[in-house]
Amino acid sequence: MQVKTNILNLPTQEFVHPGTRACTGCGLSIAYRVGLKALGKDTILVVPPSCLTVLQGLFPVASTKLPCLNVTFASTAAAATGILATLKTQGKEHITVAAWAGDGGTSDIGLQALSGAAERGDNFIYFCYDNEGYMNTGVQRSGTTPIGAITANTPFKGKLQQKKDVPAIMAAHHLSYVAACSAAYPLDLYDKIKSCMNLPGTKYFHIHIPCPPGWGYDPRYGIKIGRLAVETGYYDLYEIVHGKFRLTAASEKLMEKRKLVPVRDYFRAQSRFRMLTDQKIEEIQRQIDAKWAGYYKKDE
Repeated sequence: MQVKTNILNLPTQEFVHPGTRACTGCGLSIAYRVGLKALGKDTILVVPPSCLTVLQGLFPVASTKLPCLNVTFASTAAAATGILATLKTQGKEHITVAAWAGDGGTSDIGLQALSGAAERGDNFIYFCYDNEGYMNTGVQRSGTTPIGAITANTPFKGKLQQKKDVPAIMAAHHLSYVAACSAAYPLDLYDKIKSCMNLPGTKYFHIHIPCPPGWGYDPRYGIKIGRLAVETGYYDLYEIVHGKFRLTAASEKLMEKRKLVPVRDYFRAQSRFRMLTDQKIEEIQRQIDAKWAGYYKKDE
C-alpha cells in the first residue's frame, strides 16, 4: 500500500523556478509545482495556449525546468502522441509525456484529439486544470463553467447550461486511470500521480483550480474556496482505477461525517455567482444531497 505523502516527506527538488507570471493567488501554480514534483525529471511537457503558457513564460525565460513543447489549442493530445512515437524510435520509453491543458483546451477545443488518443490507449498523462472558464482571454464561459456563473459572454443571468462532466466522458473510454483532484488538496494530487505512473494507456486528471480574477474573491482565500467546493460536496475528489470508483482525501472523510457544508457558503463567497437566486441554490443543494445519498447507499 502506498504511504500517503505529507509536508515532511514531500520531495524538496523543484522543477519550477521561483517566480512565475501567474496572477496573485493562482491555484494553478500550486497544482503545477506539486504535480511536477510527482512526475519527476524524466518528463516532457505538452502545453497549448492557456493560463499555464502565461505562468511558464516562453523559452529562454520559461519558469519550468523541464522540456516543454508549446502547441496549438486543438492538438495537445495529438502532439503528446507524436512525442511518444519519437521517444519509442529513440529507445527512450522511460520518459513520461505529460500534457497540461486548461478546461477550454480540454472540454471544448481539444476534446476530439484527447478522445482519439484515449481510445487508442496512447501512454501519456493528461492534466486538465479546470478554472471553469477561458480565464487567459478575458473570462469567457467554457464547457466546464458551472451553471449560474457570470462570465464575459454570460453577463446577465450567468451560464444557463450545466457544467460538462469531462472525467465521466474520459471514464467512458475505459481508461486505466481517471482522477478528480483540487489545487486545495495538492498532496492528494501528488499521491494520485505517483500511483498511476506505471499503469497502461492514457491517464486522465481533472484538477479544480480556484481563480481569483475569474471567480471574484480575494486572492488570499483561494485554498479556502477550493476546500469549500469539496466540503459542500459540490466538487468530489476521487479516482477510478480500471473501472473501480472510490472517493479520496477530504471527500472520503465526508463519507464518515455524513454531513456536508451548505453549498450556499461556496456560492456566496464568489461574485461570479451573484445572480444565483435562493431558489436555484436550493435546487442545486437537492442535486448534491441526492448524489451523496447515492454514495452513502453504496457504502452501506
